[in-house]
Amino acid sequence: MTQKEITYSNTKKSSKKTKKTGPRRFQRKRQRQQATTSKKMVHRKSTHALRTIPEIKDGVRIIPLGGVEEVGRNMTVVETEEDIVIIDAGFQFVSEEAPGVDYILPNTRYLEERKDKIRALLITHGHLDHIGGIPFIIDRIGNPPIYTAELTSIMIKKRAEEFIGVKHNINVLNPDVPLTLGKLKIRTFPVTHSIPDSTGIVIETKYGNVVLSGDLKLEHNDGIPTEEEKKVFEKVGKGNNLILIADSTNAERTGFSIPEQRVYDTLEDIIKSTKGRLIIGTFASQFERMIKIIEICESLGKKIITEGRSIKTNLEIAEKAGRLKSKKGTLIPIQEIEDYAPDRIVILATGAQGEEFAALMRIATGRHKFIKMTNRDTVVLSSSVIPGNEISVQRLKDNLYRHAGKVIHYRTSDVHSTGHGNSGELVWINKQVGAKFFMPAYGYYSMTRSHADAVIESGFPKKDVVIADNGTIIDIIKGKDMVIQKVSAPAGPMMVDGFSIGDVQDVVIRDRKSLAQDGMFVVIATINLKTGKLRKSPDIISRGFVYLRESQDLLQQTRLIIKKSVEQSTEGMHPINFDYIKSNITDTVSAFLFQKTNKHPIVIPVLLGV
Repeated sequence: MTQKEITYSNTKKSSKKTKKTGPRRFQRKRQRQQATTSKKMVHRKSTHALRTIPEIKDGVRIIPLGGVEEVGRNMTVVETEEDIVIIDAGFQFVSEEAPGVDYILPNTRYLEERKDKIRALLITHGHLDHIGGIPFIIDRIGNPPIYTAELTSIMIKKRAEEFIGVKHNINVLNPDVPLTLGKLKIRTFPVTHSIPDSTGIVIETKYGNVVLSGDLKLEHNDGIPTEEEKKVFEKVGKGNNLILIADSTNAERTGFSIPEQRVYDTLEDIIKSTKGRLIIGTFASQFERMIKIIEICESLGKKIITEGRSIKTNLEIAEKAGRLKSKKGTLIPIQEIEDYAPDRIVILATGAQGEEFAALMRIATGRHKFIKMTNRDTVVLSSSVIPGNEISVQRLKDNLYRHAGKVIHYRTSDVHSTGHGNSGELVWINKQVGAKFFMPAYGYYSMTRSHADAVIESGFPKKDVVIADNGTIIDIIKGKDMVIQKVSAPAGPMMVDGFSIGDVQDVVIRDRKSLAQDGMFVVIATINLKTGKLRKSPDIISRGFVYLRESQDLLQQTRLIIKKSVEQSTEGMHPINFDYIKSNITDTVSAFLFQKTNKHPIVIPVLLGV
């Protein structure tokens, strides 16, 4: 296989055919179930291959353990013969694919086998997709010291307070003083993102520098980066840069993103011109924007009310870090809302993604204790729609339009700007860094592929670009040759499921999905141990399958099927094998219910012997 074929191949594909077993009517269902669990089957293969992974020699190894097949659970490993440093430890919020699971974490099994080499965990910034996994995995990897910027360190400490007994060894990095970890040197550089103290990281090895951008965009004027941005990346580009690993979240968008200053100007105009009460919904992670809104309101003599625990928490952190310096009385409690004229009130609220119990949705639906919306209110949604939240955001907007006088959002005005650079910005950054190799990161495959395509179109050699999967092992030997190992590091997702952390078995997830889609059907039957006959008609309990009162004919037929199955199974059987009878009831009833309803409820037989 050529280098080009290696770098663009998907290391997780499997050519195994689905084995057909059982009645034909269940083959499609089994195939669907196998398809949904294919990643976990790959994970088992990768785990088995852990012992066969060759150790790195005469080079630098890079392994993305999360964040290159999704937005979230970011974690990247940089390894030399002597040392390992880890960059970021985030989590991913769950989707419908994992019902009941709280968070999805990067897989740390590769690191758990090499704890003695781990020198530190480096954090680029304070968003949960980069720090959220720390309390769950830090002990698993030997509790290494954490190095990050000041605001991020405060956020990590604040989050640790939610976990009993969790203590971190956190150190604040000085951007002007390199940090030595084993035989590695670490430097950071400031980047523009939607949260203060965001940094990129340079890891200096004897073979060259590994540059990680973290999440970033550029401050620019009509597509021309500011002088400050030019200075930062000119300095980064002077190093002996081996590989750049860069943010791809917005790589599918061309050109340059909206600069944040334009958003500030738009919000200031709205705050100045709004006659009635103003309600602004935004992400709690938008530190700079919230601080700017508060400063604008303070200059205009308006009062700010914050609604939502995450906004209150993050403003406390901003104040502690010296980022927020508001005058006493600018921020007022919700209980004082009636003490001021409506045009002097600005409400800063969470819930712009349509979360059911968040402040903005409660205001929109009239369920808020203190805030009742009127047609004199103006609502600004200073956020974009996160993929997957389209329906809930639309429901929020519908409710707002029913009650508010005016609703402003990012499609009608420049009230929101992304924290991630478009492809034009990413190509400019790539050229400034001038690394020999390139790996797009932080995004779904479509995003990383789009990033790679944009960089290649700008003139970067295609053979020196690698589009990785989670767990892909990339070795750069002697600073010259890039080798993609045929084996992968374990990369199947680890899940936080209540108090449990680790692999949630396929059957558990499959049963949860089945319960959500088709419900359950419990059969309770009493068998005469001497004759093998039923003592009485079986009882049936159903949840989420059919409405029993309107399905009496179906239940009666099912009882007859159960009676026939039990008595045929026990004919000539001494002693009675309850497991065998349960299996027969499950298969027979499942097949019958599917035939009658085209649904697959989980059938649970309970047998009592008397």
